Amino acid sequence: MGEAYIVDALRTPFGRRNGMLKDIRPDDLAAMTLKQLVLKTHTEPAAIEDVKIGCVTQVGEQGFNIGRLAPLIAGFPVEVPGASVNRMCASSLETVNQAAQAIKADMHDVVIAAGVESMTRVPMGSDGSTFSEQLLAQYQIVPQGISAELIAQKWNLSREELDTYSYQSHLRALASQRAGYFDKETYGVSVPSADDPEHMVRVDEGPRPDTTVDKMGTLRPAFKPDGVVTAGNSSQITDGASALLLASEEGVKRYGYSPRARIVAMSVVGVDPVIMLTGPIPATRKVLDKAKLRFEDIDVFEVNEAFASVVLAWGKEYHPNWDKVNPHGGAIAIGHPLGASGGRLVMTALNDLEENHGRYGLITMCIGWGMGVATIIERL
Repeated sequence: MGEAYIVDALRTPFGRRNGMLKDIRPDDLAAMTLKQLVLKTHTEPAAIEDVKIGCVTQVGEQGFNIGRLAPLIAGFPVEVPGASVNRMCASSLETVNQAAQAIKADMHDVVIAAGVESMTRVPMGSDGSTFSEQLLAQYQIVPQGISAELIAQKWNLSREELDTYSYQSHLRALASQRAGYFDKETYGVSVPSADDPEHMVRVDEGPRPDTTVDKMGTLRPAFKPDGVVTAGNSSQITDGASALLLASEEGVKRYGYSPRARIVAMSVVGVDPVIMLTGPIPATRKVLDKAKLRFEDIDVFEVNEAFASVVLAWGKEYHPNWDKVNPHGGAIAIGHPLGASGGRLVMTALNDLEENHGRYGLITMCIGWGMGVATIIERL
């Protein structure tokens, strides 16, 4: 099998719900990101053989196959196809993996793996209605927040542990913002206002410089009265888009790319759909086995912060060096625009490898209804 290379990647700054990106349609936001990616990589859109866009809530402005419409809005030739991908929270990590699979199988030479979610304009859950009685006869389906509570209970995680971890996420994200770390992966988005018709937003809106552990401790449990999961130790509802350009060895040669990383291994697993968010634990083991690597070989881990309990439970199983886990903060601080988050995790991991001369990065995400995805990349 051939190699699949990450040529380059970028994303929008992530905006809070009803925040700086609220007036931009998600299909337009995805299209902007595709345009910026081909400009950054000096790629003629006609060279792109497929566009895969992760998006969870595929209704309204995110419906009608946004994976096809966004490239058309971006001005790509009609011959460039596009598909929408929904593996829930891991949708854009799934697009990266699907792009790599197509390249490794010698089906394509140049593919864009992207993701988008406007959680302001298209509310989470608006794509569903009721559950099948046949499903409910087999599983006691609960909201994800209750699953996060079940994880905290199973791994004996206290409210203080969850809040302390979440506070550290904000501290790390703020420190990285101040250092200009995210400038390597974000581009400025034009958000005109009455005061400034040329206003550009360039930094993530989520990290909170005024938060403290004490403030987090005042928040009420969000899902059960005597629970430990709050809005403060959960991921933020967010708007944003991400995109990566992947290429085969032939594509790299043909277009003169200087790839930044290669895809080493990928895994996907299913787990109990009730506790549902434990997928990163077996997905990590599976992807390490596929890569023939040890846990100690990984230089940076990006474990999606859907809830603090998810990351801390994963940590109790693997006992990592926590300096290597989400070193620039995560979704608790930066935000979790569902369909776009996986791409963000990959590029954040890649930037960290380059910054610190690391070799391997492992990205893993939990998923609603009980799944997990993991990907290992190697810096070139």
